[in-house]
Amino acid sequence: MKPATDLRPNSFDFQTRPLVKPTGFREYDARWWFGYPGSHKPPELNLLGVQALGMGLATLMAEKGVGRRIVVGHDFRSYSLSIKLALAQGLMAGGAEVLDIGLALSPMAYFAQFALDAPSVAMVTASHNENGWTGVKMGCDRPVTFGPDDMASLRDIVMSGEYRLASGGSYESVPNFRAQYLDDLTKNVTIERRLKIVCACGNGTAGAFAPPALERIGCEVVPLDCELNHDFPRYNPNPEDMGMLHAMAEAVGRHDADLALGFDGDGDRCGLVDERGREIFSDKIGVMLARDMAREQGGGQFVVDVKSTGLYQNDPVLRELGAKTDYFKTGHSYIKRRVRDLGATAGFEKSGHFFFGAPYGRGYDDGLLTAVAILRMLDRHPVARLGDLYDALPQTYGSPTMSADCADERKYEVVARTVETILAMQEQGELLSGHPIAEANTINGIRVTNDDGTWGLVRASSNKPEIVVVVESPVSEGRRHKMFEALDGILRRNEGVGDYNQLL
Repeated sequence: MKPATDLRPNSFDFQTRPLVKPTGFREYDARWWFGYPGSHKPPELNLLGVQALGMGLATLMAEKGVGRRIVVGHDFRSYSLSIKLALAQGLMAGGAEVLDIGLALSPMAYFAQFALDAPSVAMVTASHNENGWTGVKMGCDRPVTFGPDDMASLRDIVMSGEYRLASGGSYESVPNFRAQYLDDLTKNVTIERRLKIVCACGNGTAGAFAPPALERIGCEVVPLDCELNHDFPRYNPNPEDMGMLHAMAEAVGRHDADLALGFDGDGDRCGLVDERGREIFSDKIGVMLARDMAREQGGGQFVVDVKSTGLYQNDPVLRELGAKTDYFKTGHSYIKRRVRDLGATAGFEKSGHFFFGAPYGRGYDDGLLTAVAILRMLDRHPVARLGDLYDALPQTYGSPTMSADCADERKYEVVARTVETILAMQEQGELLSGHPIAEANTINGIRVTNDDGTWGLVRASSNKPEIVVVVESPVSEGRRHKMFEALDGILRRNEGVGDYNQLL
C-alpha cells in the first residue's frame, strides 16, 4: 500500500493506512514527529508507516545485495519499543533476518554489526530531540551509515509503495547484549590516575551505560541526571546545549571533580567541562585529542566538519607534528564515510560526534569511546589537569551552535540565497563584517572567512527544521559578534527565519 502523507489521528484512516511524511527522510537519518497523548501537533508518522519503512528498508537491502541480517535496537522513549517492533515486522515481511539487541545506544547497535556479523543496522532513536520525536539511524555498509543517495532511494521506495515482499524473514532476540558491548568498550583499559568524574546524561539512554563503563576503567563516578526520563526534565541531553554544559559546570564545582563528561540522548556524542568549570566546545576537545594522537602516530590525517574551529588548520603544534586536516560536510554519516575513505586517524564534529579509526576504534561514533580517549589522554599527562591541556591551545573566541527556526520546506532555499549573496559580495570585493572576504567554502552551506581569520558558517540543519549559524574569531569577542551580526542580517532578508535556540 502506498503511504498517505496527510492523515489526522483518531480517525479510521489513521488506524488503517500508513502515514509517512516525506520530509522525515533527511540527509543521513530519518526523524519524524510521532507525538504523545495530549500533544496538539499533528503526527508525521504512525505505526503502519513504520512497517512501511521496514518493508522499504528490506527492499533496499535486497537491491544493494548486502545480505539479509540486520541489527535493530531502540532508545528508552515510551513509544520506541513499539516503533522498533513495527519496524521489525516490516523488515521480516521483506525477508530480513532481524537481530534485536533491545534497549541500546546507537554505538552499541553499530558495534553489534561487527559482533553479530550483520552488514545492516536500524537503530530507533531521536537522540536528543524532545519527547514526541522518533527516528531511525540506518546503514548497510559497516561502519558507515546512509548518506543522501541511500536516504533518497529509501524515501522513493517507501513513498511509492514499491516493496519487494519475500519469504524467509526471521526474528531473534539477542540476550544481554549490553554486557557484551560494555566488555568490548572497556577491555584492556585501565586509567591509572584516580579521576573524579561527573557523568551527565540528561536523563537520556546513556544513563544506563556510561556510569558503569567509567567505573570499570577506574574512575570515581558522580552520576548527574542518569535516571531515564524521556521528558528530559532538567535540560536537553545534548553536549552542544548550554543548559547541559552549565549543569555540568555547576556539578564539577559542587563535587570538586576533575572534569565532567556529558552524553547525548543515544550515547554517540560526548561533551566536556574542565576542573575549573569551563565549558569546552567539542571542536576544541578534538584539537586536544588530535595533538595527542598525532604525537603517538607521528602525524596523522584528520577529518572535521565545517562547524569546527579553525585551529585544526592553524594550530602550530599540529602543523609541527605533520598532521593534515580535511574540512568536510557536517553530519555523522558524512564524516564517518570520509574517515573511512581517507583512512583517517580520526574525525571530529563540533556537535561531539567523534570517529576513531584504527588503532583507536572501528570508525563509528561512540560517545563512551570518546570519553575513554579523553581519559587516556589525561593518563598520558600524569601531572597535567584537563584545564592545562586546554590552556595550551591558541585562544579563539567561538560561539555555540546557534539554530534559528525555519521550516524544512524553506530552509534549503534560504541557505541557497545566503550563499548566493555572500559569493556575490566576494566577487564584487564588498566587505563582510567590516573586512574583506578571504575564503568561502561552500561544501555545506557556506563557511566564509575574513582576512583576519574570523569566520562564520550558515547551513541548513539535516535533522531539524532549523538553520545553523556558527562563528569564531582568533582576534576578539567583538569580531566574533560582528561576524554573527553580518550573517544574521543576510538571513533576515528572507521570510520564515525565526528565533535562535541560544545566542552568543
